[in-house]
Amino acid sequence: MTVKSRIIALAGRVPSGSEAGGGRATVTNLIARRLRKTMTPHEIRLWAHLRLLKRDGHHFRRQVPIDGFIVDFACFGRRLVIEVDGGQHGETAQAINDARRDAHLAEQGFRVLRFWNSDLDDNFDGVMQTVADALSH
Repeated sequence: MTVKSRIIALAGRVPSGSEAGGGRATVTNLIARRLRKTMTPHEIRLWAHLRLLKRDGHHFRRQVPIDGFIVDFACFGRRLVIEVDGGQHGETAQAINDARRDAHLAEQGFRVLRFWNSDLDDNFDGVMQTVADALSH
């Protein structure tokens, strides 16, 4: 399942009125809320460790909308975005979309780190060290 089809499937019907926060919630916010409830095992594992960084002053948010995109994790204080990618991101069309999205986020002052699911499986300590290095710069 591609990311786009996952988002469409998760979006379901869009609430209206008071269901959608008095009409203030955007479709992107509603999709992000659903994605937070259906995180992948890799995202859940990384999220548990990113939350621990709050004690060092690094507050991460998960499945957060930025300019119409929903990023897996963001630390606004350090302008850092972290993406956890499955196999579909290796496909040409998705890789092109990811590159466009990364370029847009970079234009907004964000640094984007991308990790494959296999990176989290095989080298989790290395992933966390990369995150720590990015937070220190």
